[in-house]
Amino acid sequence: MIDQLVGLFPGLHTLFMVSDMMAFGRIFLILLGGFLLYLGYKEILDPLLMVPMGFAMCMVNAGMLILPGAGGVGNLFLSPLTSKVAELMEALQVYFLQPIYTFTFTNGLIACLVFMGIGVITDVDFLIARPMLSFFLAVMAELGTIFTLPIAVAFGFPFKEAAAIASVGGADGPIVLYASLMLAKELFVPITVVAYVYLSVAYAVYPYIIKMMIPRSLRGITMEDQELPMISPVQKFAFSVVAGVILCLLFPVAAPLIASFFFGVAVKETAPLKRFQDFLNDVILSGSTVFLGFTLGALLSVDTIFSKSVFLVMFLGMVALILSAIGGLLGGLIVTYFSKKAINPLVGIAAVSCIPTTAKVAQKCAMEVEPEAMILPHCIGPSVAGVITTAIICSCYISYGLLH
Repeated sequence: MIDQLVGLFPGLHTLFMVSDMMAFGRIFLILLGGFLLYLGYKEILDPLLMVPMGFAMCMVNAGMLILPGAGGVGNLFLSPLTSKVAELMEALQVYFLQPIYTFTFTNGLIACLVFMGIGVITDVDFLIARPMLSFFLAVMAELGTIFTLPIAVAFGFPFKEAAAIASVGGADGPIVLYASLMLAKELFVPITVVAYVYLSVAYAVYPYIIKMMIPRSLRGITMEDQELPMISPVQKFAFSVVAGVILCLLFPVAAPLIASFFFGVAVKETAPLKRFQDFLNDVILSGSTVFLGFTLGALLSVDTIFSKSVFLVMFLGMVALILSAIGGLLGGLIVTYFSKKAINPLVGIAAVSCIPTTAKVAQKCAMEVEPEAMILPHCIGPSVAGVITTAIICSCYISYGLLH
């Protein structure tokens, strides 16, 4: 009777086929996925990623079974470690997310599609109006991207893997995905998953860092006297073309990401391309985000997550993001001092380039002190500059890693 029940419900049977630690881990990840799903639903964390990621995380860890050919416990979502051609062809016919993972993740296409969508919703007015301020804050906010590299090497990671982990400090998911793919394919899954989970968690953690570092009186600076000069669509279009060409020329390893982002900006500033704008925003960005979140959630299976290297990546990823937040806020305090308190130091946290999450965090923290404060437009410039500086640093890591 028991054997018959087991045959009807093989998912339950697999709980008893693995070690106690793996069984506990599987249950824990189901509960964790439900918790992330709840936080996304309540908009405590970014719902655009947390809802599909948490949902898939629950399902992939619940839906484990004995795979006939593999002779072990697995799932029918995807097989991220498959690399041989014959095995890959079979996987494409068995795992329902395998085509998405193989044809959009492993070649960086999903990152480029997301960057196109981000470009088409990004305003570059402040960056063009105040490039020195924007890039100063962006460089300061790369503290985690720079200093996590030697920390990761000290923990025993080789340069390529350490550089891929350090890229998490830039807080730019598509760039992390691209850098880890180019530098550390073996750690591509945990680095990418950890990066996107932490980028959403940063939305909840960064306000506490802000309150610890920035006095309340400075958080309430309204910046109402900081008027932005008018930048015409022609200027913004020309900027997207010139900046894209120069950056692709200097950093060709990151050219796909750079070209995708600035193409989105160029489309946004071209009035006759309204249909392209709607397509990139409503279809490409939304569709890519859905499959990105759902596929990342499916990668969070117990057999992928429970390893020593993943826990180290999780720790170092958090170190990188905290260091970047500290660097950005220190930069904000510096510009506040030299501007004689005309600039709110919270614009520094926006330079941690998770567009537009960190800019929203800065705006929210400012409004908690001064409801009339409107610093969001001023935050977009450093945030866009942060995307560029992160791409530059990661392209340097990739170039050095490929040469050595």
